[in-house]
Amino acid sequence: MREEEIEKLRGVVRDCAQALFLGRHYRRAFHLLNASKIVLRDLRFRYLAAKCLEELKEWDQCLSMLGDAKVDEDGNVYDTKDSNVMYLDKDGEDREINISSAICFLRGKAYEALENRAQARLWYKAAIKADPLCYEALECLIENHMLTCEQETSLLSSLEFGSEDGWLSSFYSCLIKKYDKENVVEAKFREIEKEKWDSVHSSLSFSHSLKNNTDLLACKAEYYHQCGEYQKCFELTSVLLEKDPFHLKCTLVHLAAAMELGHSNELYLMACNLVKDYPQKALSWFAVGCYYYCIKKYDQSRRYFSKATNLDGTFAPAWIGYGNAFAAQEEGDQAMLGYRTAARLFPGCHLPTLYIGMEYMRTHSFKLAEQFFMQAKTICPSDPLVYNELGVVAYHMKEYNKAVWWFEKTLAHIPSSLSEMSEPTVVNLAHAYRKLKMYHEAISCYERALTLSNRSSSTYAGLAYTYHLQDNFSAAITYYHKALWLKPDDQFCTEMLSLALVDEGRHGIDPKIEFH
Repeated sequence: MREEEIEKLRGVVRDCAQALFLGRHYRRAFHLLNASKIVLRDLRFRYLAAKCLEELKEWDQCLSMLGDAKVDEDGNVYDTKDSNVMYLDKDGEDREINISSAICFLRGKAYEALENRAQARLWYKAAIKADPLCYEALECLIENHMLTCEQETSLLSSLEFGSEDGWLSSFYSCLIKKYDKENVVEAKFREIEKEKWDSVHSSLSFSHSLKNNTDLLACKAEYYHQCGEYQKCFELTSVLLEKDPFHLKCTLVHLAAAMELGHSNELYLMACNLVKDYPQKALSWFAVGCYYYCIKKYDQSRRYFSKATNLDGTFAPAWIGYGNAFAAQEEGDQAMLGYRTAARLFPGCHLPTLYIGMEYMRTHSFKLAEQFFMQAKTICPSDPLVYNELGVVAYHMKEYNKAVWWFEKTLAHIPSSLSEMSEPTVVNLAHAYRKLKMYHEAISCYERALTLSNRSSSTYAGLAYTYHLQDNFSAAITYYHKALWLKPDDQFCTEMLSLALVDEGRHGIDPKIEFH
């Protein structure tokens, strides 16, 4: 009889507490749960009480309510003192979420709110390991850049998926940082489409919807942006946003692509709509900052990037944009402040460290720049931009053989075939060869760069100067003219053209011809 009364009391309190929670009466729901001491022996109700404290932003109490537990670097939970006295309805758990995973995730959120990001990272890992279906935990780890490329890959390989969830492993692999070769990444996208079709062959309509899933296509758009295929990225995100105008991850990628392409009108329209629909989201004010950055109004841009960071201090793009807005006006100290904050908050993101190195290079502190570029390489060893910057530093330090090595590694790490985005690296490689007096290799690289982009005056100037060094004055004069046609006020080309004309005049006289 006693057990029946307890079960009846538990049911009444459960229904009342859930009704109060759903009605946003968080304080009252917590009081009800806390007053019913017997209910707190049920792990699910302790979790509900902690959720009330989460909504009330009382993070220390929230952690205290969840109980004592520790987690190691691999996300394994141990030393749970009160786990043995917890009552848990296993039949109920089968019909609901994995309560252990949910508690780990809530602990992670509480630690992140308390700015203890190291503990938050461990508890998010524990949540996803306890239940691979806990997508929110993986999303927090990825979006907040808490893990490096290698750590993300290692975490995914450690997850134990059910036989029916094999497709989920492929889907998760599309979410993490994508710096593999183009054929490898494309194979991942094809694999998930094929796997899902095979696993749900009895429901063709469902498999078709997964193949065109907006989350998956948003990942593909993100990859296109990463590869520098901005137009392709912009077209894909435009189609996605027509289908789902409120897909925020796709919106962020769309803004980034529009920024690269200089579509200020699109940025303006997106910013207006976002501010109207989501005035409390950092993404909305980040979009406003992007618009002002695009039209080169950097003061206003900084103001809105700053507002975005105030609304959400974990929004990485706003911190980087804030630093870039200062860097665009060569305000190095302020730019460094933004980048350093981003590097501290997002240890798994190599971009802040990379930009710090760029700022040091701008002030000719090449040794310091090299240190930060190497640090960025440790975080993300597959980004071609890191290798390019290491090559530039070596070039400035007159270590030309080392520069050639880094530039060749840059080209080797580019995931897709060479495009206009790769042209600066090819030109840098040509400059390094020229410094080593390897003129034939330099000319070959300059000509290769011209096939990628024929509107660069510096490429024509470099090619002309190389021919000039080989005493091929006719070819030098031709390319100096082409460089000056693109940039008429180029002082170097103007002076070197005059010298080439003089040199050709001197060497153009055949010594065998006698004048009478």
